[in-house]
Amino acid sequence: MLSDIQIAQKSKMKPIREIAKKIGIGDNFLELYGNYKAKLTPELWGKIKKRPDGKLILVTAITPTPAGEGKTTTSIGLAQSFWKLEKKAVLALREPSLGPSMGMKGGAAGGGYAQVMPMEDINLHFTGDIHAVTAANNLLASLIDNHIYFGNKLGIDPKKIFWKRCLDLNDRALRKIELKIDKKSRNYSRKEAFNISVASEIMAILCLSENVADLKRKLGKIVIGLNCSGKPVYARSLKAEGAMAALLKDALKPNLVQTLENTPAIIHGGPFANIAHGCNSVLATRYALKLGDYAITEAGFGADLGAEKFFDIKCRLARLKPDVAVIVATIRSLKHNGGMSKENLKKENPGALSKGIANLEKHLENIQKFGVPAIVALNVFPTDTKKEIELVENTVKKMGARISRSEVWAKGGQGGTELAKKVLETIKSEKRKFAPLYSEKKSIKDKINIIAKEIYGAGNVFFSKEAKGQMKMIERERLDKVPVCIAKTQFSLSDDPKKLGRPQNFTLNIREIRVSNGAGFIVAIAGEIMTMPGLPKSPAAERIDVDGEGRIKNLF
Repeated sequence: MLSDIQIAQKSKMKPIREIAKKIGIGDNFLELYGNYKAKLTPELWGKIKKRPDGKLILVTAITPTPAGEGKTTTSIGLAQSFWKLEKKAVLALREPSLGPSMGMKGGAAGGGYAQVMPMEDINLHFTGDIHAVTAANNLLASLIDNHIYFGNKLGIDPKKIFWKRCLDLNDRALRKIELKIDKKSRNYSRKEAFNISVASEIMAILCLSENVADLKRKLGKIVIGLNCSGKPVYARSLKAEGAMAALLKDALKPNLVQTLENTPAIIHGGPFANIAHGCNSVLATRYALKLGDYAITEAGFGADLGAEKFFDIKCRLARLKPDVAVIVATIRSLKHNGGMSKENLKKENPGALSKGIANLEKHLENIQKFGVPAIVALNVFPTDTKKEIELVENTVKKMGARISRSEVWAKGGQGGTELAKKVLETIKSEKRKFAPLYSEKKSIKDKINIIAKEIYGAGNVFFSKEAKGQMKMIERERLDKVPVCIAKTQFSLSDDPKKLGRPQNFTLNIREIRVSNGAGFIVAIAGEIMTMPGLPKSPAAERIDVDGEGRIKNLF
């Protein structure tokens, strides 16, 4: 059996100019990065912005296992399937982070015969967007410490600096560090920590900005910390937004690539869903809606994380109205959520499967809370038995939802035509009544309680002393009337990764509240979630190699 990278390297890409022409983009609207990648210019938006929007299709999932369940693969395969049915679809996805690519989770370019190309570039440096985010983030950090070093005119309290440096790699050694600057008459030190770049507020700002002016305005609104009087200090007070925007101006432009079947794909922005808002950029989605009759996008991890944030943050801020949601489920994930160990997931076990289906039921309920029709895509694996597949299909039908098998990993677009047809049927026959879950005008505490109880199934929420103090400061400064982004584990509906299936009446523990004032939301840190992941005992980086001709090997 061929690996993902072997399949990708045997496939034939078309020049990106040809892919662009399929959706009506002329060469004058492309900034080429070689033959197979291009950025879309702002001038293109000026040409297409008055066109009617296509239909917006969100791909989400049930609670995943550590191995991942093929949500991105399903998104890519579904786009290929639409073209098989002669429907003009444009795919909009996030950019992969180097952290998981070099660690355990792997990249985010799909798999099997449903991949985006060139997969090596996309999973590694791509067009440099995440590097630009890292540079802009760390420029602001250096300006903060430089300002304090040269007299601290703004009166920044070194113990109340919120802004962290970042790096797009998993490195647990950077979770706690100490900065020290020594010079005659000056001795300045403070505690510091790194985030992974995709958790940086800069990434969120990039993904939620509409143009360079909007980007610069949002960058200026970043709260970097408090002064000695307890008042917020903004990035604009350090005159940082201009230089930061200069570093990000090209990163703001969406990237056009293609799938294995030469389907157009726009890949742009890459916030994680467990520690950030988990959606590709607003610009990528808007371009896809204008360039295609159908825009297919995804939100990270399960519907409790990515889909909730897609609806409550991205759709609210960008005024998007999704038409349908596809929930990706796998037999192995359902059995895992039914209590079956990872080592035994290939064995038939109807009992564990039946128990784990409660997790799927909860995710279906969650999508319905937003007034969006949902369809289940059962991502089929070779180890799934006929008895198990029929059990899931019959149970989902009893829930009143549509379900379709997906075999895009093995068969590409042809393996998802049944799913594509059911998505089209759902769009045609079911009306959307989309609305966010809560009003952003509610208190921070109320918004967190609504998400915890309505989406996660919690009985109550515990706020640490530190979190209470942070909420009080944010509300005092009137920075609280925005959506909430809860950072928690992806492996459970709760904040405890060991609570599988459909846990109920548990306590969600909020230990920290951060204000992402530039991005326009508040981040609540739940449980033991880390914003700088660590590498596993045997990281993927140990196996990745490159031969004498420059061909990358063992990248998935």
